[in-house]
Amino acid sequence: MLDIEPDLSDRLFSDFDFSNGAVAAVSGGSDSTALLLLLKHHLERTLPAAKLLAVTIDHALRPNSAAEAQAVARLCAEHGIAHRTLVWSDRKPSTGLPAAAREARYRLLAEAAEAEGIRVVVTGHTADDQAETVLMRQARDRGTRDERAYDDRGLAGMAPATLYGWRTWIARPLLSTRRAALREMLKRRGVGWIEDPTNVDQRFERPRMRVSLAGGDGEARFTQAIAKAGQAAAERAELGRRAAVLIGAFASRPAPGLIRLDRAFADGEDSEAARYALRILLATVGGVSFLADEARCRALFERLRSGTLCATLSRTVVDARRTGIFLHREARNLPTTIPAEDQILWDGRRRITLSDRPDGLVIAPVGAVAARRSAPEGDVPASLLRRALAAEPALWRDGERLDSAGGGVAPPPMAIVPVVSPFASFLPSFDLRPAAAVAKLIGAPPLPPLPFRGHDRDGAWAKA
Repeated sequence: MLDIEPDLSDRLFSDFDFSNGAVAAVSGGSDSTALLLLLKHHLERTLPAAKLLAVTIDHALRPNSAAEAQAVARLCAEHGIAHRTLVWSDRKPSTGLPAAAREARYRLLAEAAEAEGIRVVVTGHTADDQAETVLMRQARDRGTRDERAYDDRGLAGMAPATLYGWRTWIARPLLSTRRAALREMLKRRGVGWIEDPTNVDQRFERPRMRVSLAGGDGEARFTQAIAKAGQAAAERAELGRRAAVLIGAFASRPAPGLIRLDRAFADGEDSEAARYALRILLATVGGVSFLADEARCRALFERLRSGTLCATLSRTVVDARRTGIFLHREARNLPTTIPAEDQILWDGRRRITLSDRPDGLVIAPVGAVAARRSAPEGDVPASLLRRALAAEPALWRDGERLDSAGGGVAPPPMAIVPVVSPFASFLPSFDLRPAAAVAKLIGAPPLPPLPFRGHDRDGAWAKA
């Protein structure tokens, strides 16, 4: 076993709950290698029965990637650590390759964790990675926004924990640790690592930022970026808390696909939190993964405060009346008829689960004709209820709509589970409160517990 400083491993991992094990993402680079060995040491001292699985993702993008994965496997064998290599074998896109590789990497890691019954994946992102991320976002934002629209909350950087797919936590214990310190620790122990050539390839944004941070003013820029990240994260979490309070106080769901906001939602003093809540709700109702443009939402919000209107943003119709502000999916660009498949994400906003063989079954919107046959509910205008229903998914056979709720003693043929669309793939721990509030509002599954120990749910949120 490596002679690793107990105070270092305890400082890094003591707040995390690894009681049911951990999956460590290990590329073979210095950061992930140090992470793996430090975590191994920590678990042996504190949770010797906990399962540790190292997973290497071979993206199959470089000739040496398979050999590098084998080198990681040998390192793991030397230290008695279970290891698995997973290959990204899908067809590679011609554009957006880094984002596609990132999505594939987290998907494969989450699948490996789920197969082992483990709920936490740990990655080796360091303070250096955090500073690079913040500075890259800052450069992008300043190039695309005027000064009045500039939003520092986007500079929060990477969260200490991010929920992937609403089920698996991606934890980053090294965010407060410098890469140089990790490399020095490995050198003292005689442990080598792999140098990824893409880390110095100047065609990519991150290597260029890494080189700039190595310049004369690099340390000052690093310190400023880390301070900015901490401040922005705290501000974002606080804004989310206030937005969650407004959602809980003023939002209701009269029917699936229809959200009602009390008129007081737009008339309160905390317009910043109300706009943020509205952006999240618009994306959720519309089934889009990104929040509505802030400038456009600000203009829409000011119109809401001044009276009635009917507008569309983020594929969502905003129908403001005296009786409330109603949100529902617009009728344009709904999915076409598709064969029924289990576990598909329909329109970015509904998870479909089938209980039987899908022979001859298709999924398509309810549609205006079928929606008109539905009886109105409550005191909400029937026209709004029917428009919302028309955009909901339904199971069809031979042109006839089936009852997804089932009947008699037979199980329902299809379950429809709402999704909090902007956070369905990646939910940073900064945004847990508004995500949980929207999940409760629309009937989405509750969030799994955070991967921190020694905290109740509210305490963990505050920490994140």
